[in-house]
Amino acid sequence: MTDRINIFIDNGVADVRLVREDKMNALDDAMFARLISAAEEINADKSVRVVVLSGQGRAFCAGLDMGNFGKMAEGGPKDDSAAGGRLTPRTHGIANRAQQAVWGWHSLRVPVIAAVHGVALGGGFQVALGADIRIVHPETKLSILEVKWGLVPDMSSTAIMRRLAREDIIRELTYTGRIFSGTQALEYGFATKLSETPYEDAMNLARLIAEKSPSAVQAAKKLYNEIGDKSDAEALQAESVVQDKLMGSKNQIEAVMAGLQKRAGKFVDE
Repeated sequence: MTDRINIFIDNGVADVRLVREDKMNALDDAMFARLISAAEEINADKSVRVVVLSGQGRAFCAGLDMGNFGKMAEGGPKDDSAAGGRLTPRTHGIANRAQQAVWGWHSLRVPVIAAVHGVALGGGFQVALGADIRIVHPETKLSILEVKWGLVPDMSSTAIMRRLAREDIIRELTYTGRIFSGTQALEYGFATKLSETPYEDAMNLARLIAEKSPSAVQAAKKLYNEIGDKSDAEALQAESVVQDKLMGSKNQIEAVMAGLQKRAGKFVDE
């Protein structure tokens, strides 16, 4: 299914591009499947230290393919390949298939940077939410669009958005489905930074991260993913457990030596 997503790996950076340009990278069944399988492939490749997720052509992702709405109008689910034809069964750990297309990137062992331009509407906005960091062109058009189709936000977005933006902002955008700009996305908390060249800036940031100890970076991502809903005491304990595992490890010692000797680290991928 390389007609949906292409992956190029160089020096620890996986350049992952949605390539359904004629449909502005809209989400059809094949794109859902490829989003899931691409995350699985990268997770299994220990040489990958960071991911840049982008859309080729005019847009990041225009959201759900219009053909899927015809199915829903006939009473079918948004993701008609979910177990039993419904969304409530868990088909991928804690997620259903549609949710895994986003949650798979959120839970990936390495950081994900989304370079967002053009449009990121509905499901496209939710795919961007799966990234750790979002670099967004200021004129990008974004929307929590589901209310237009009589639905609520899904694809795991409700679990992720609550950690990024104020609840009243999320509610207003959900209830109205209005389009907002990349500039507003930064104000709301959905964008990490604005850029006139989001893909180039994302790649530069990815290369910087790839130079750091992969053990420390991946441990930090896992730690942040786990402590979001924990108490202060639980978060402090989790932090200590992770630090104990890192201290004295091969990559941690190499990080210290590289810093003292003012040279690039020579890390191993574990």
